[in-house]
Amino acid sequence: MDPIVLAYALYLLISIPLTVLVARTLSKHGRTFLAEVFADSPGLANAVNQLLVVGFYLISLGFVTLFLTSGADITTAREVFEMLSVKIGTVALVLGVMHLFNVLVFNGIRRRHLAPKPAPAPLPLPYPGVPQAPPYPAP
Repeated sequence: MDPIVLAYALYLLISIPLTVLVARTLSKHGRTFLAEVFADSPGLANAVNQLLVVGFYLISLGFVTLFLTSGADITTAREVFEMLSVKIGTVALVLGVMHLFNVLVFNGIRRRHLAPKPAPAPLPLPYPGVPQAPPYPAP
């Protein structure tokens, strides 16, 4: 087997399960954040969680496949491992950054939902001489 084909196969066998592991972790623990935020609407919490996870998969697997090719001339096992270390290391760093970004998104959603709501604006004062409606229906 050609060493570059072996390197590509090993790269995919390592990077795809790594992507799935990070996505499942994000989904499992992100659901906890969103369940607290959307306590009154668990369906919405699951939908937002799934949308974030699908986006994570699309971007991550897109990067993994785009980063697959190499112009290097690979002839020895050492060169295979050196190329793999660079590629897998880069994928791990990108996955880590994406995971951090998703955690920040979850936290931002949670903070906005739990932030104190501003007091409603006071009602304008009526004009003098204009009759006012009673605050509650008359009995």
